[in-house]
This record gives sequence, C-alpha cells and structure tokens, in this order.
Amino acid sequence: MRCGTSSRLLSLATALFAACLPATAARRDAAETDVTNAATGFTITQDVRVAGAVRDDYESAIRLLQQQQFEPGIALLVKVTEAAPAAVAPHVDLGIAYSRTGALDRAEASLKQALLLDPDHPIANNELGMVHRRTGRFAEARASYEKALEGYPSFHFAHRNLAILCDLYLQDYACALEHYEAYRVAVPDDRDAVKWIADVQSRQGK
Repeated sequence: MRCGTSSRLLSLATALFAACLPATAARRDAAETDVTNAATGFTITQDVRVAGAVRDDYESAIRLLQQQQFEPGIALLVKVTEAAPAAVAPHVDLGIAYSRTGALDRAEASLKQALLLDPDHPIANNELGMVHRRTGRFAEARASYEKALEGYPSFHFAHRNLAILCDLYLQDYACALEHYEAYRVAVPDDRDAVKWIADVQSRQGK
C-alpha cells in the first residue's frame, strides 16, 4: 500500500519540517520564496526580517520536532508565528507538526495561513493536499497537489502524492500513470515507482 507522504523524503535542508528561516536579516519585507532543486531534494528559503531571539526559537523548535518532541516544538512554533507573522516557513512547519500529531483542523489552518502569504508554496500546497486526502476531500486534495505542480512542475513529491491519490482513491488511472512516470523520471533510484507503473498499466489492460 502506498501512502501519501512527502516531507519525510525531503533533503536535510528542508527535513521533516519544510523551509528554513534565514539566519540573517532580510533584504525584502514582502514574502518571497526561492526554491532550489538539487539531487538530494528541495531547499526552500524566504528572506524575512526577524530578531535573533525569534530565529533562535525557530531553530530550537525545529530541533524539538526532529526529535519528535511535538508538544514543546509546536508551542515554540506558535510563539514564532506570533512574533514573525509574515514568515511563511513557521506556518508551514506548524501545519506539518500538527498533521503529524493528528490535529488536522489546526494543520489545515496553519497551512492555509502559509498560503495566504505565498499561494504557490509547493510544500504548503502538497501538505494541504495530504490533509485533504486524510479527511476524505479528494477533489480538494487533487487541486492542492496540482497547485503545487503548477508553480513548481519538478516538485516530485507532489507528483508522487497526486499519483497515489488518482490511483488508490479516484481510480483515475491515466492521471496516476502520468504522475507516477513523472515521479520515476525525477527519482530514478526509487524502484517502487517501476512496480507502481506496471500495476497501473496492468489495470489499464496494457
């Protein structure tokens, strides 16, 4: 059984908890996200002005979450979002943390707040798609994955999750095959992708 995960597969730079808050003061006030695609994954950064104490709280929160200490990590992230409401990454990370603990309503609220700041943010859209899938809103999940790919067509985590959604939940095998193949091209070392493609093709009678 395939399950719609994504952030666990990201590079160390984005880790379990999405984008990073830069260590230096910003050059720009408005939210502006940069996405770098490397062989190991995606690095997503945003320049924002934050005080050193806020940055320290953010980094401490990420360490706690990476250690699966969700309650104190979430509490610190809430504090960061209140101190730096224009920073996208803490909202995304908070949404992911809430999702990991099963607090899907709160996860959705945090991810939507991130998307108010940056509607094209690929991780926020992808994670929101997984929340929608877990709550049975498959059409909304599809729209969220497609939104992630609209701005960042090489974001292979969204290809994988959209393929899974189309395959297992929507029985839209043409969609599933298209996105499994896109994922396989992007991640050729994932041998499971070949099996998934063959499975869909067999159900299509190919």
